[in-house]
Amino acid sequence: MAKKTKSADLSIEEKLEQALIVPGYEPYKIPDNWCWTNLKTVCNLDNGIKHNNESLVYFDAKTLREITEPVSRNSGVIVEKGQKVILVDGENSGEVFVIPDRGYMGSTFRILNISKQFDEMYIRYFIDIFREELKKNKLGSAIPHLNKELFYGLQFPLPPLPEQQRIVEHIESLFSKLDEAKEKAHEVIDSFETRKAAILHKAFSGELTAKWREENGVGIESWENRSINDICHSLKYGTSKKSKTQGSVIVIRMGNLQQGEIDWSDLAYTDDKEDIEKYRLYPGDVLFNRTNSAVLVGKTSIYRGEFPAIYAGYLIKLDYKHDEIIGDYLNYALNTPAAKEYCNNVKTDGVNQSNINAKKIGAFVIPVASINEQQVIVEIISSLLKKENESKQAAEVVIDQIDTMKKAILARAFRGELGTNDPEEESAVELLKQILSGE
Repeated sequence: MAKKTKSADLSIEEKLEQALIVPGYEPYKIPDNWCWTNLKTVCNLDNGIKHNNESLVYFDAKTLREITEPVSRNSGVIVEKGQKVILVDGENSGEVFVIPDRGYMGSTFRILNISKQFDEMYIRYFIDIFREELKKNKLGSAIPHLNKELFYGLQFPLPPLPEQQRIVEHIESLFSKLDEAKEKAHEVIDSFETRKAAILHKAFSGELTAKWREENGVGIESWENRSINDICHSLKYGTSKKSKTQGSVIVIRMGNLQQGEIDWSDLAYTDDKEDIEKYRLYPGDVLFNRTNSAVLVGKTSIYRGEFPAIYAGYLIKLDYKHDEIIGDYLNYALNTPAAKEYCNNVKTDGVNQSNINAKKIGAFVIPVASINEQQVIVEIISSLLKKENESKQAAEVVIDQIDTMKKAILARAFRGELGTNDPEEESAVELLKQILSGE
């Protein structure tokens, strides 16, 4: 049997032949002074060295991603401040982190060593764009594990070092502008609830219809503070029977109450004729979530009759007096900051859930205007919230577009299409020779 040739026994020409991608097998065309190699040529994954009996901070993915306070341990693989580590286990395999301080790293990481002859960020951007491919081809079932051989075998477009640096500078300039736009879009999304709360506060303090009242000779004294019990015939609990994954009629559950409307995803069903008759919903019915987490208990939505439906036992139907209050008006009133504060104050907290019974919600008092003014209030609120929702949705589209644009920029960068390449510069093959010769 022939003895395997060691890498150290090979000449530079032989090492170069092994490092370069065979002509005709390149993934795509790159500039003439670039060359194709593989990722193993420019970086490697290191298990690191385990130490004991030294108390150091311990870094896991959550700590590094969210900059939380790390815990201390007395053993583990040592990592130094500034070292790069790559996640090799879990759904985010391929994610690279910079260690913020000396400590121990979790077993889900490997130290990422990048050859100093290359621009580090150029390599990291390349890894970032291929993370999806790494994830698709990872090994493992219960806990997905990064395929090391796939990582090393990724075909890598190598430009001359000055071009690597120009590419990184250009990417970061473009990304900086995109990140600024993304931050503004996030501000629009994050402030949506604040703007919505302000609209509802103005509506139920009389501010939104002050001009209408003046034009119609109506005073704010026409408003009455009335309890939910006073404006409702009854407060009815929903069905306690178990729902099914299929059936003829939808069972609206607490998860379907979202932002004052019914979310028609993740549905349950029933065929129980008795329940369908007893808990049937009609357009305009208002549902109150009496049992949920401490944060979500008390959310309220209106049913508009989109699909035949009944409601589950964790909900209460407010059977309001239609000649005295409009369903949308009641729904909005129960989504105001004042209503949420009331629910927070009266809820009964259990181990995993909080509860607000019919008696407590029945005692909540809301300002009730005349039917005519209620209609105007509903129209104004609906119009303003529609605009706010449109702004939020536009911001969400912008964020998706920015992420797509970043991927497109990186794709062009690794094809040499950013307009930064100097064809007169020395070929990257010479740089590769330096690496392989150990210079």
